[in-house]
Amino acid sequence: MDNDERSDSLPTPPPDPGAVEAVLAGVYDPELGVSLVELGMVKHIEVAANGDVTVGISLTTAACPLRAQIGNDVSNKIRGLPGVGEVTVDYAEMNQSERSDLMQRARKHASQNAPSTAVRPTTRVISIASGKGGVGKSSVTVNLAAALAQQGLTVGVLDADIWGFSVPRLLGVAARLQAQKVEGKGMIVPEEISIGTGVVRVVSMGLLVDTEDSALMWRGLILAKAFEQFLTDVVWGDLDYLLIDMPPGTGDIQMALSRLLPQAELLVVTTPAKNAQKVAARVTDMARRSYLKVLGVVENMSVFVAPDGSEHEIFGSGGGRRLAALTGAQLVARIPIEPEVSSTGDEGTPVVVALPQAAASIAMSDLAARIVAELLPPVEMSGCTARMLDLINAAAATSVSNAPDV
Repeated sequence: MDNDERSDSLPTPPPDPGAVEAVLAGVYDPELGVSLVELGMVKHIEVAANGDVTVGISLTTAACPLRAQIGNDVSNKIRGLPGVGEVTVDYAEMNQSERSDLMQRARKHASQNAPSTAVRPTTRVISIASGKGGVGKSSVTVNLAAALAQQGLTVGVLDADIWGFSVPRLLGVAARLQAQKVEGKGMIVPEEISIGTGVVRVVSMGLLVDTEDSALMWRGLILAKAFEQFLTDVVWGDLDYLLIDMPPGTGDIQMALSRLLPQAELLVVTTPAKNAQKVAARVTDMARRSYLKVLGVVENMSVFVAPDGSEHEIFGSGGGRRLAALTGAQLVARIPIEPEVSSTGDEGTPVVVALPQAAASIAMSDLAARIVAELLPPVEMSGCTARMLDLINAAAATSVSNAPDV
């Protein structure tokens, strides 16, 4: 066993309750768009010596239709912390005083805080990141977006790789972005394309510069400001998912992400090579220091399958597995090398659309299906907190008044 494997197998200490509370600040009430922590819905946090975590959540009513949604979001966020064992969510029902206090906090938040971004709290945000360039991060982003759209979903794609934008070319989008007035403010309108029964909305610096060959000579703070504008000044509308194609490495835009979208989850792309895996580990470390959950690891360009069916590990082997072991994240997909990924992308059509039976297409479509079904399902808006609270109380009062005397 080499030193890397020995270090990967060392036990990870359990998180402290403060770290658990910090990561729960990224779990939003789907109706109110406010953090569960800020609303006072997180009542207690207990961390056992073996890493098991128990969290107490108070709901407006025990029959809250979004109970399962909130519980899954809480559990999934906590499981993204290193050293976590089993996660248990204990539910309690608020009394009338606590419900009134929650609504006061929500109203105060609404009156004192303009929306930090134009991305709605019901949108699932996935940031696709890598430690270095050249690992196929943008190809994974656009093909994942297309595969999600093929399931009938509405997907936003934000090309945050502002220096090295490539999303417009990969999706065949060339028109310059337009603007419209929304409540007196000029807002950017994404380019929209239909894929299958779904929709993909695209925003990229590549749709603002004169040509794809134009060079941007901006420094970090300006890049972070441009990224912020793409989140605050864009008419994203109702999205099931927003995929953010991040620049490689750890810098100003990555730090801005944790500040502006604490609900975001990270999908880290690496190749089988050990060097790529080691660099990508820094991205997962930065994410966790910023209390962003690592959704999983994608090993791109894993093997080349020859026409005779034989497999060839051109770029080495085991990078995705090693990165998953090193970071405690799960390996969620292995995408084989396929020349058509590059050729169809150059023609402006994702390979999952152009050649759905290709091995890479199947792997990416399987990843999309897993995200929807298991890793980060779309928010089911049944309602329970804001719009439904008065209806729930009224229904309960009516049932009591109509109950037969005993």
